[in-house]
Amino acid sequence: MNIKKLLPILLLFVSFNFYAQGESMKEKKEQIKALKVAFFTTELDLTTNEAERFWPIYNTFDDKQFELRHQKMKTYMRRMNDGSMDKITEKEANTFLAQIEDTEEELFLLRKKFMQNVRTILPAVKIVKLKKAEEDFNRKLLQQYRNKGQKK
Repeated sequence: MNIKKLLPILLLFVSFNFYAQGESMKEKKEQIKALKVAFFTTELDLTTNEAERFWPIYNTFDDKQFELRHQKMKTYMRRMNDGSMDKITEKEANTFLAQIEDTEEELFLLRKKFMQNVRTILPAVKIVKLKKAEEDFNRKLLQQYRNKGQKK
């Protein structure tokens, strides 16, 4: 499995871990958002006008994406952690797969709409840089998470 397919799955589990931590999750999410803003602003070299128009659209997209993943993954994670996956029937597994496919479809449509909206604000070069910046940021975030886990 390549990193592009593995990274969203890992982020789902990392974000689920944040979700499970209650109130501290909001704080962590805000810290991550602040780091992301700084990182993207540097990487994309946004003008003041671009930044004013880009960030509300990006933040809405990011929040919807986060919420969608958490809503859908909560049931799945609960099921995986309670040991009932060992007793899952073929019918239940097919239902889970359908739910996962639906979630992936919703995420795809959300990303597609976001791209359409951002095309009216940023030139294509910056949109490509945005995609790379997202991947780089997620990779750095994951690395920090790993490093923090090793120090404990």
